[in-house]
Amino acid sequence: MARVHLPLPQFPLVRIEAEGERTIDTLAHGEVIALYKAHGALLLRGFDADLDAFARFTRTLCPTAVKNESPGRVTIDTTGTIQSVNLGGDAFPLHPELSREPWKPDTAFFICMQPPAQGGETTVCDGVALAAALPPEVQRGLSGRRLVYAMPTWPELMQFWLGTPSPNDALLAAPPPSCPYEFRRMSDGSIARLFSRPALHKPMFTDEPAFGNFLLFARFYNGRGDFPLLDDYTPVPEDWLQAIKARGDRLSHPVAWQTGDVVMLDNTRFMHGRRPIDDPAERHIITYFGYLACAQPDPEEVPDAPWRRRDFAPPANPRVA
Repeated sequence: MARVHLPLPQFPLVRIEAEGERTIDTLAHGEVIALYKAHGALLLRGFDADLDAFARFTRTLCPTAVKNESPGRVTIDTTGTIQSVNLGGDAFPLHPELSREPWKPDTAFFICMQPPAQGGETTVCDGVALAAALPPEVQRGLSGRRLVYAMPTWPELMQFWLGTPSPNDALLAAPPPSCPYEFRRMSDGSIARLFSRPALHKPMFTDEPAFGNFLLFARFYNGRGDFPLLDDYTPVPEDWLQAIKARGDRLSHPVAWQTGDVVMLDNTRFMHGRRPIDDPAERHIITYFGYLACAQPDPEEVPDAPWRRRDFAPPANPRVA
């Protein structure tokens, strides 16, 4: 049996280290899931994991997955669900994967095929710990509030969700039950799509509130203070954002990658980021973002969500390279 090291204050991931096992295929999936439910973040080390073993492991635990359509990634497999991380060298702020969309995955998996010689550590932060560490005025300000994500549309997206590239007002007001968005026709004739989530939310396997959304990535990487907005359509105050970032930075812990390492994060509880990379060509990290077979879906999800029925590739925006 592999050696299990429970999280420590200075390293919030469970470390599962090989002890005679050859690959992650030998791990008991029930024991992995039990540790995942209890702690939310696992590092599997020393198993000589390769891409095929990673594909089997992730697909068993998460039978359906979503493609991340953001730029800067390379698709590895024919289904489009195993991808590289962003291939640039920038540092990234903390974020749960795809938290800017209503199909935020349950789990984010990473495997290190080749670590960089310098830099490029993935940072991990427990959103439950961050919520508890926020200044009281920020906790009060976020408690009971929602974040609203308002985004543009394009004809292919309207066709995908509404069955027509040119919906009338009646269809916009009453989209199909499987559609995760609300729609609004703007004064200039364009159509916006919107969804919202609690500013402090309940993760899948704990009742404690967590902070985990797109705010830090939008503000500190994309330079936007207006996405998402509070539920009264005002920006989250800058002093709140600075305080959240400071606490998140303090509570973040680096994973110094070794070849074959696999990280499994509860994407409903943990956020991740990365440190800058001296030579991005040296760093080869592969991802899979999936939906658990044992999931307790967020009641805010649409019923019978399409991303839980089969692998999901959202309609790509033709304006984004």
